[in-house]
Amino acid sequence: MMKYLKFILLGVVFGIMFTKAEVISWYRIQEMFRFESFHMYGVIGSAVVLGAIGTAIIKHWRMKDLYGNTILFQDKQRTWPRYIIGGTIFGLGWALTGACPGPMFTLVGAGHPVFLVTIASAIAGTWAYGALKDRLPH
Repeated sequence: MMKYLKFILLGVVFGIMFTKAEVISWYRIQEMFRFESFHMYGVIGSAVVLGAIGTAIIKHWRMKDLYGNTILFQDKQRTWPRYIIGGTIFGLGWALTGACPGPMFTLVGAGHPVFLVTIASAIAGTWAYGALKDRLPH
């Protein structure tokens, strides 16, 4: 259990940041999908820019992970229908539930246990994909 303590603490800090930034707010998410506010687009856009900068730094300096292994990035075959269908399903789920995967756990911790149903549904969907992925077009 002690080896996971740093991850638990990081998750708690992440959840507090989500709550304080109002990223878990259903109203903020609805504002985003109605194009009424820039708040969520700013948060998501900042994360994308920071991720791109971090990835560029890791590649440029050939950084290593905690175990001394070089971090490698492997190119994936890009099949656009796959991303369009997956993104549409993800977006519909996000719009219907008012939460994406990260904030779902934060919402449970913030006292909204109804999101346990959403988490269970996400796990069931992941399991179903794993069971069917060999029969799906990729």
